[in-house]
Amino acid sequence: QVQLVESGGGLVQPGGSLRLSCAASGSIFSINVMDWYRQAPGKQRELVAGITSGGSASYADSVKGRFAISRDNAKNTVYLQMNSLKPEDTAVYFCHAVILSSSKRYNDYWGQGTQVTVSS
Repeated sequence: QVQLVESGGGLVQPGGSLRLSCAASGSIFSINVMDWYRQAPGKQRELVAGITSGGSASYADSVKGRFAISRDNAKNTVYLQMNSLKPEDTAVYFCHAVILSSSKRYNDYWGQGTQVTVSS
C-alpha cells in the first residue's frame, strides 16, 4: 500500500510564506500526477495546483503568480511554495497522487491534510 504524508502547514501572517511538502512511500512503480487540493470551512474541496511526471504545472486562478508547485521524482515528493499569503488561503491542504503500483494498477491516494492559517 501507498501512503502520502504532508508537512509544512502552520500559522502565518498575511503576506507571509509557507512551503508544503508531500512524500509518497510504499509499493510504487511510478507516479503520474501529483497535486494539491484545499478545503476551507463551508466550502467544497478545490484543486489548487497540479504537476505531471514531465513537470507540466497548472494552477487555480486564485493562486497564479503566488504559488509554485514542483516535484522531486527521485524522492517521490511534491512541494507547494506559497507566497504572498492571504486570509482567504486559510484551509486544510491535501496532497493527492495518481500512482501505478508495483502490481501495475493505478490508484488514487490522499494525504491526511495539513492546516494552513493566514491571520494577523
